Amino acid sequence: MTLPRLELRSVSKTYSSDGQDVAALSDVSLSIAAGSITALLGRSGCGKSTLLNLAGAMDFPTSGKVLIDSRATSGLSEGELTLLRRKRIGFVFQFFQLLPTLTVLENVELPLLLAGESNTAGPALDRLAWVGLTEKAASLPHQLSGGQMQRVAIARALVASPDILIADEPTGNLDTTSGDQVLNLLRESASRFGATVLMATHSAEAASIATTRVRLRDGRIAEIETL
Repeated sequence: MTLPRLELRSVSKTYSSDGQDVAALSDVSLSIAAGSITALLGRSGCGKSTLLNLAGAMDFPTSGKVLIDSRATSGLSEGELTLLRRKRIGFVFQFFQLLPTLTVLENVELPLLLAGESNTAGPALDRLAWVGLTEKAASLPHQLSGGQMQRVAIARALVASPDILIADEPTGNLDTTSGDQVLNLLRESASRFGATVLMATHSAEAASIATTRVRLRDGRIAEIETL
């Protein structure tokens, strides 16, 4: 039996607000296979972003466990967590998060530089070619369209060939054509690079590329649909 790449076991997350505990997630269990695409669906405030942060080891559950290849993220040292985030997890955000003073190529190189890699330009150019933006390598982010910026963000997220790709509303600020391009790249990141894609979205078009759709309601899983 193949072990899941990413697993949540009875995960709950509680935040303190104005002296009161607020449950963002309650008893969430989820198993996600390598190379699959999972879409998180639900209204704003239902827990999608909290779940993404936990899955990406950017935060930790109040109770329960988040496991990557059967290792609980809460049991890792700071050094192990840093390596995990830099080498095994890629992030794509709704608002792109490109550094405005760096060129497109430098933005894509950044994860490799942070990981201490010496050969950064070659892999970065390869990923830019994959997203069809080689000719924009020397451009600054403000010289790009929204769709181009998101494609650069995907190239950056995948430059280190991560095992897990976390995408938060990746088409939320894009027109239909640009959104379709981004979704094709996300689909290919799973099929070509073997990335496990976990995506939060309000878009029916984005959810349609997923092999599993998880509907959240008030911090709990309301439905899991596997295609």
